[in-house]
Amino acid sequence: MTSLSTPPLFDALSDAENVLISGAGGGFDVYAGLPLALALQDRGATVHLANLSFTPLELIALEAWAAPDLALIRPDTAGSDDYFPERTLARWLAANAANAANGLRAEVYAFPKTGVQPLRAAYQYLVDSLGIDAIVLVDGGTDILMRGDEAGLGTPVEDVTSLAAVAGLDVGVKLVTCLGFGIDAFHGVVHSQVLENLAALDRDGAYLGALSIPSTSREAALYRAAVADAQAATPLRPSIVNGQIAAAVGGEFGDVQFTRRTQGSALFVNPLMAVYFTVGLDALAARCLYLDRIENTLGMRQVASRISTFRDEIATRIPQAFPH
Repeated sequence: MTSLSTPPLFDALSDAENVLISGAGGGFDVYAGLPLALALQDRGATVHLANLSFTPLELIALEAWAAPDLALIRPDTAGSDDYFPERTLARWLAANAANAANGLRAEVYAFPKTGVQPLRAAYQYLVDSLGIDAIVLVDGGTDILMRGDEAGLGTPVEDVTSLAAVAGLDVGVKLVTCLGFGIDAFHGVVHSQVLENLAALDRDGAYLGALSIPSTSREAALYRAAVADAQAATPLRPSIVNGQIAAAVGGEFGDVQFTRRTQGSALFVNPLMAVYFTVGLDALAARCLYLDRIENTLGMRQVASRISTFRDEIATRIPQAFPH
């Protein structure tokens, strides 16, 4: 039985020795897992970082490939100079190893954009080679929590590919955690339906609650520093998601503008963006209405096409408006 005095997220990971924290939706999603990674590392776990990559990984050297569809990105890995979140994070970890990382490796595993089957094989390689006993998929935003019949799904392709891939693995602890509640409204997600889905998962015994990142914590300070470093390293394509989360983690509120990419849009930075919402991965996968359709995919275009076909065949749930 869980206790109010111990966050269920950390209770679930208390016995894990080798934890893989992986960005589910690509881009800078792995950054949203950094506060959790630092906290787990401080508690004595060995933490490995991974990310579904939007970087053109075909530009990296052959020796960077650890296995088919799996690259190991280090600070000196050659590749794109314009956009390379995995290398940017590895460089930040290397530069801050003495006072920040506390043993967190200055490397990030990167998965190219594939379908479920090759992505699962890459994850299986990591499980076997690193002795992984817990996997936490991290989503910047909450659209990974969509089951498929909501009014809007956000950008589900990468998230659900990661979800399906890891659901097929035999690992002791598998979790999904989301940071950045409200951000996906820009992509059509109705967040009353996010809450409805969380309530359904709670009834299934699969909701591990909400955990706020205190703005005065060491993890918050390091996360903000890492995001600021990434924004400086990627000035043309800074992370809109992590920029808003970092602002929220710093106590900002409202229309906090930090990049030209959001000019013309009114942002709503708020404390809910600084909260991890965590669920059991297998239970979440079981509630996805179209997961079986993407199981045998080899490419991500197949995933996108099958989601689109599914959406054409169903009636979507009518969302309830927030009453406040």
